[in-house]
Amino acid sequence: MPVVHTYCSAPITPAARETLKAAYGRAIEVVPGKSEAWLMCLFEGETPIYFAGDDSAPSALVDVSSFARSEVPDAVWERFTKEVTPIVCRELGVDAERLYIRYGTSSSFGWNGSNL
Repeated sequence: MPVVHTYCSAPITPAARETLKAAYGRAIEVVPGKSEAWLMCLFEGETPIYFAGDDSAPSALVDVSSFARSEVPDAVWERFTKEVTPIVCRELGVDAERLYIRYGTSSSFGWNGSNL
């Protein structure tokens, strides 16, 4: 049950959403037991973001959350970062130096009226 939430200070076009959704769907498969079949993607464009106190250039945050009973190895998240960074930067017009990708896991996740 992964969730990828993308915040960007610039607008996110429908075409960029489609491209990013597809990229996230491919990349999430590096996480053991995860697939696009359970992936939820959220997009928030035109979000005020200050990076190093400056909002004069586009910035973005990609927040990845996943249901996991055990820790996901750092190498998995490293692969995800390497795979999606160039796509996020291209689609959103964000320099890689102004992009953060944050990872989190939870052993409890609610779905269909109960927790897993």
